[in-house]
Amino acid sequence: MSIASHNTAPSAVHASDEVDGVVVLTLNHPPANALSNSLVSELTTTLENLADGPDTPAVVLTGAGERFFCAGGDIKEAIGFGADSMVERMASFHALLCALEDFPRPLVCAVNGWCVGGGIEMALFADKVYASTEARFVFPEINHGMLPAVKGITRVRGVLGDRAARRLLLDGEPVDAFDAERMGIVDQVVEQGDLLAIAMADARAAAAKPPAVFAALKRALHSGTSRWPVEEQLRVTVADARTVFNDPAARAAREGFHG
Repeated sequence: MSIASHNTAPSAVHASDEVDGVVVLTLNHPPANALSNSLVSELTTTLENLADGPDTPAVVLTGAGERFFCAGGDIKEAIGFGADSMVERMASFHALLCALEDFPRPLVCAVNGWCVGGGIEMALFADKVYASTEARFVFPEINHGMLPAVKGITRVRGVLGDRAARRLLLDGEPVDAFDAERMGIVDQVVEQGDLLAIAMADARAAAAKPPAVFAALKRALHSGTSRWPVEEQLRVTVADARTVFNDPAARAAREGFHG
């Protein structure tokens, strides 16, 4: 699968052709892959289009170059914004986090360099995060008079716990890849030259799992179902069970297991 674009402006997100059920999305906004309005919009649309297709692929998300995965919000772009524009910007980024959270297939991040602010928020909505030994992670917003998205802050606390979230968000100081692994931001630290290959291999393996089961598990993991009414939990459980039971790939997996 490839993502066609009719926009003549330079693309800030490069989508590879699908290979073995995996599409690589590369943030390509020199010099630091900052989250400009156009990049956020393009990435959101790309994820939604991929998710809407009949054969949604797994996705590996990475950054162009070796110095930056993502430099977070584009501060230069935001300097001239008024309050209304900043609110629109935050709403747009919130929509991107929702697109990442709702993506039904495997989503793997390959963090190839500095991962700043919104870049960390994006990575924490991935199913797996691999980082190069050169990667660094920081929430600098408190030092720049900016504010992360509440959805992102909630995700940071939910994944890392209260103390680690406070350290990152309130100190505004960077941590290296190994510290990020200990904190739970990163699943595994690998050499830069092996990063993309390892992330793609993981995505391929995950893509081979029954899609309906994978999607149902992700939806439950991300939805905060423990706070739903009991009746709603039952409704979703029954609906997902019916979908999985009728899904050919899930049926084949069951038959193979019992065989």
